[in-house]
Formats: sequence, C-alpha cells, structure tokens
Amino acid sequence: MTEITSQAGNDTSNAKLIYILYLASLVVGITGLIGLVMAYINKSGNNSIADSHYRFQIRTFWIGLLMAVIGGITLMFVVGWFILLFLTIWMIIRCVKGLKYLSEGKAHPDPASWMFG
Repeated sequence: MTEITSQAGNDTSNAKLIYILYLASLVVGITGLIGLVMAYINKSGNNSIADSHYRFQIRTFWIGLLMAVIGGITLMFVVGWFILLFLTIWMIIRCVKGLKYLSEGKAHPDPASWMFG
C-alpha cells in the first residue's frame, strides 16, 4: 500500500509544479503556457486525484485567457482595469486552493467550476 501512496505523490508533484507555473505566469507570462502543455500531457494518467487537478488547471488557463482578452479589449474603458484586477485575484485564489487540496492529498472537488473552485 505504501507503493500506491508514493506513486500518487509522484503524480501530484507535476500538478503542484503546474500551479506554481500558473502563479509565476502573473509575472512571466510564458510559464502559464508551459503549465498548460504539461497539464495536457499528464491529464490521461491513472491517478484520479491528479487528473481532477489537471482538468481544473486546463480550465483555469482557458477561462483566464478568455478573461484576459475581454479585459484587454475593454482596457480603454475603466471596466477593463477591473476585469484584469479580478483576473489576477481569481488566478491566485484558484492556484492556492488547488495547492491546498493537493497538499491534503485530495482530488479537486469541482474541477469544472468557473469561479474560485
């Protein structure tokens, strides 16, 4: 049984790295794209805990990109600044909550959520 636990720990280490890459993308944008590629590569594993996090991470990227585009288009108006501020806070909360679930060894409870998860 300890083998299964250590294998699950190895699988979740990639998910943890992706969350960290997403957080780093708030400063260095390309790391988010690297995290997305890693999530797509690893999502078809046999670990249901990590798979739920990979799904959550993939959705986080695409929803975040949608919000960034909308924020960028409306940037000339005041609302665009608020959208981009919300996007930053939204991304931080989603990544921190995902890291919390991973550290507890839990699958993400709602990987299909649009809000904070």
